[in-house]
Amino acid sequence: MQDFIANFANLESLARIYPLLLQGLEVTVLLSLVTVPLAVALGLFVAVLYSFHLRFLNPLLILWVDALRAFPVLVLLVLVFYGLPFVGINLPQFAAAVLALALNSGGYYGEIFRAGIEAVPRGQTEAARSTGLSAWQAAFSVVLPQAVRHVLAPLAGNTLELIKTTSIATAVALPELLRSARVAQETTYNPTPLTAAALIYFLLLWPLTRLVARLERKMVASR
Repeated sequence: MQDFIANFANLESLARIYPLLLQGLEVTVLLSLVTVPLAVALGLFVAVLYSFHLRFLNPLLILWVDALRAFPVLVLLVLVFYGLPFVGINLPQFAAAVLALALNSGGYYGEIFRAGIEAVPRGQTEAARSTGLSAWQAAFSVVLPQAVRHVLAPLAGNTLELIKTTSIATAVALPELLRSARVAQETTYNPTPLTAAALIYFLLLWPLTRLVARLERKMVASR
């Protein structure tokens, strides 16, 4: 037990590097706050476009979403950060991470929103259009509020996964929480910073995990 505490719960090491962990936590939170709304907006836009059932557009949207979901987000991040400069586009680490994460998660959000929209009877759209609303107004004012209620649990679950996935930003040396913990480990020659990072992730994500579980139970009970 003494060896475990010395290696994984060394308070002396933690006291030396906690400012670095706080800095990493700040970057992780900021990355999540920027990426989640962008990914949601992208997925929502794609799902609404798909709901119009445009014959020439829907196959392209399906291809776009499938490609984003099938592509490993880590590979996408590497291509965005290291590949785009070859075509004259140089993105800073933070912007590259946001773009890669938003594109990948936008595909998942798109499928979730599409499933929710398809669960709403088409008569709702027709009734809304008959009152003089445009297709976009009907989609956002009538259909989407009902659709979101059907998919709250998957939306929350995907958001949880997206926040966890922000840790891949370490691949481009963005000083988020995991990267900061690894740098702190190299500084102290002790894995305690990684233990602290894991605990921070748990405290950060546990409330959202409980929310997802609660929403899933409500979905099952309502069926």
